Amino acid sequence: MVKLFALIRRRDGMTAEAFRSHWRDVHGPLIRDRPELARHVVRYEQHPRHRDDALSGTDGVDGVAVQWFRSIDEFVAFISEPAYGDLVAPDERRFIDVDSIEFLITDEPDVLIDRVIDGSVEGSVGGSSSPRRSSRRRRAPVG
Repeated sequence: MVKLFALIRRRDGMTAEAFRSHWRDVHGPLIRDRPELARHVVRYEQHPRHRDDALSGTDGVDGVAVQWFRSIDEFVAFISEPAYGDLVAPDERRFIDVDSIEFLITDEPDVLIDRVIDGSVEGSVGGSSSPRRSSRRRRAPVG
């Protein structure tokens, strides 16, 4: 499994509210509702900025997109789909400052703290938004 983390900023002149609305209600469904795109993605998360102050991170950063793929080849297949070039990429330019996107693709994480409360992942909503857990997680050495 690989994960894409993309740090995104809204286009100049766009309000934070308009950015969030477009990202959630227009852009996300472009990927989710197109089978030729969605088939490559294991999980797609949108993390909008919590609030508009320094405690929520670097000034000007409006959110983080996280997309899970079975492999780097699935990611390449995703961005190679004609629907990506025809629909997704042009839509990104409607609400994202695409020149400022920063991204990183990672492997499985090295888990250092993994608290489970009452049988569910702390902070999950209804259990449906938490990632599947494997009994083969990497654990930090004790000490």
